[in-house]
Amino acid sequence: MFDKIRKRWHRGGATEPAAPAAVAEKQRPHNLFEAAAVYVAACAEDDQEGVDEAAGWVSPEALSFGVNELACRAVIALARERDESPRAVARTLLGLPAA
Repeated sequence: MFDKIRKRWHRGGATEPAAPAAVAEKQRPHNLFEAAAVYVAACAEDDQEGVDEAAGWVSPEALSFGVNELACRAVIALARERDESPRAVARTLLGLPAA
């Protein structure tokens, strides 16, 4: 079983032979991190069409996981940039008082 997963991983999850780049881009399924990035950016830009499109790329559970992962990475990056704790940055972003 793990051998199948490993082989598929090395092929990029493709189940068919590789297609030309232009065609492959159109046929390539969106991954959960791509969906999360587009979803969050669309939310920030108040782009309901973009939100709806990204939400249709993956399951709601996968999108939720991707958005959570994006939030964690963003808070960590901002914390490093500001030389603050992730907790302090998260509270600031949400407009909460310092703990």
